[in-house]
Amino acid sequence: INLIPSYFSYLQKSGAIQWCDSVRFYSDKPGKNDGKSGLAGGGVTTNTLANLLRQAKKEMVIQSPYLIVDEGMLKLFQATLKRGVRITILTNSMQSTDNPEAFNGYQRCRKALLEAGVQIYEYKPDAAIRKQRMNNQLQRKLDFTPIFGLHAKSMVVDSQLTIIGTFNLDPRSSNLNTECVTVINSTAVAASVLSGMHAELLPENAWHTTLQFNPDKEAGLLKRAKVASRRLVPQSIL
Repeated sequence: INLIPSYFSYLQKSGAIQWCDSVRFYSDKPGKNDGKSGLAGGGVTTNTLANLLRQAKKEMVIQSPYLIVDEGMLKLFQATLKRGVRITILTNSMQSTDNPEAFNGYQRCRKALLEAGVQIYEYKPDAAIRKQRMNNQLQRKLDFTPIFGLHAKSMVVDSQLTIIGTFNLDPRSSNLNTECVTVINSTAVAASVLSGMHAELLPENAWHTTLQFNPDKEAGLLKRAKVASRRLVPQSIL
């Protein structure tokens, strides 16, 4: 405990601490879906993120492990894009996902997102950036190459606002799960987070998915069959 003041002083001098104009924290109430709206209903975090989309002026860069949009979320993306706002999303590929049900839900809405103009990137299971994320000592201990998957839930709006929390871009986070997000107003923090995001969008770390190309075929037959079998699961609960 006695080391805390000296370490805090060290962080200040190193530039690792950024003083922000404002930091706001939003959290849903536990049990935010009372069942009166079926599987819909939204919540504090859902409304907060929707408002940020409506207020964006130039660009939004998003990381979400799961990407499943319902009709309402799709319309919100379409309206944002029509205003000239560029939307870039990094999500998991079939090879890197740990959730075949969620990936099948993403497959069902991927074309609509691309047609709307969303720039989609899918994380590679052998992303080169893993060599930076894992220290050399750990890599030497492993006798296999780990599969890397995205689990960050981050967003940067107009290079000014950074949003980090528990919210996935899917119906479960929107309407069922109790989520929280922190909204940080700081160009310095946004620049730091964007630097990491842009690195993970590089070709050695992610595939750029388009209407003409997606990397699903890179997955093994067993993984593809597992994902395909989840099509029976309703999209509204994914």
